[in-house]
Amino acid sequence: MLYYLLYPLREYVFGFNVFRYITFRTAMAAITAMLISFILGPWLIKRMSQIKLGQFIREEGPQSHHQKAGTPTMGGILILVAILVPTLLWADLSNPYIWIVLFVTFAYGAIGFVDDYRKLIKKRNLGLTAKEKFTMQFAVALVAGLAIVYLPQLNAEAVRLTLPTITTDVATDDPTRLTLPFVSGWLITLGILYIPFLMVVIVGASNAVNLTDGLDGLAIGSTLVAAATYTILTYAAGNFRVADYLRIAWVPGSGELAVFCGAMVGASLGFLWFNAHPAQIFMGDVGSLALGGAIGCLAVMIKQEILLLFVGGLFVVEALSVIIQVISFKLTGRRVFRMAPLHHHFELSGWNETQVVVRFWIIAVIFALLSLSTLKLR
Repeated sequence: MLYYLLYPLREYVFGFNVFRYITFRTAMAAITAMLISFILGPWLIKRMSQIKLGQFIREEGPQSHHQKAGTPTMGGILILVAILVPTLLWADLSNPYIWIVLFVTFAYGAIGFVDDYRKLIKKRNLGLTAKEKFTMQFAVALVAGLAIVYLPQLNAEAVRLTLPTITTDVATDDPTRLTLPFVSGWLITLGILYIPFLMVVIVGASNAVNLTDGLDGLAIGSTLVAAATYTILTYAAGNFRVADYLRIAWVPGSGELAVFCGAMVGASLGFLWFNAHPAQIFMGDVGSLALGGAIGCLAVMIKQEILLLFVGGLFVVEALSVIIQVISFKLTGRRVFRMAPLHHHFELSGWNETQVVVRFWIIAVIFALLSLSTLKLR
């Protein structure tokens, strides 16, 4: 909204021309998100404590976690507000990508809210059934997939006609093609299989972040790294000169997503202030499902679906540890890890919580740097 209010004033005041730049608005979105978090955070923690919306700890988990019982949860509400307001203030709201990623983020947040609410009502660490959760997640992903494939394409050709000098071989009208890291150009066309693939990416990312959310600051710190990485990637994908130079997919209009990513960075930093060990509040499924869905949606919209395996490498490893544990136990009756997800394995191996979190953050940063290195190694 501020974009529409202030940018037209450039004709009268020279300084207002700065509002045209995505980089400036991204920085402002990040700052705004942090301020919202710092202002609303203490109030939300106090309010959650008053109405006794406290976390329930599963009995089979590490014993050190039982002291966290009763810590206010559903802090993802704060994250969602801190993302929504700056995005509406600083982004170009005529851009369809902004509305698609907001839809996915808040739809998944709503699913998480229902899940968290059921847990609190039942006073057990059980909410939605797996069937209920996956049905709703895939339904949202289907709607988002159809929008991603068809809505932005309405204006894509008009944008290309204004840029006749573009030479990148990834400027294409086929939205069902995939790019691979370390390789220049399009390699795979999925056709009708693209939307099912897209749905798996979004749902998988959402649940991977959800599985990572088990220690103070772990999920939000890792999300911060991924969001910062996507701030760079979305800007590059939306700038035809940068995309052409790096030989990556150029997606007209996707650069505006950098503003959303900036809001995610600011919201993550703000929430980490309260979620750092010992946590004053947990994000709950309302936060983890929403953030994961947003990350998966961003990856799809900028045509970097495969690169998500690197950007969100820590989330992938955490999810794989659960899959491996379940398969091994069902087939052999033995567990590969002391406990899954992986962060609990290291806790039970003798690492304290802070060691696990900080070391996993370092791993997340390494994955992020590896993903960014692929931009030129093509």
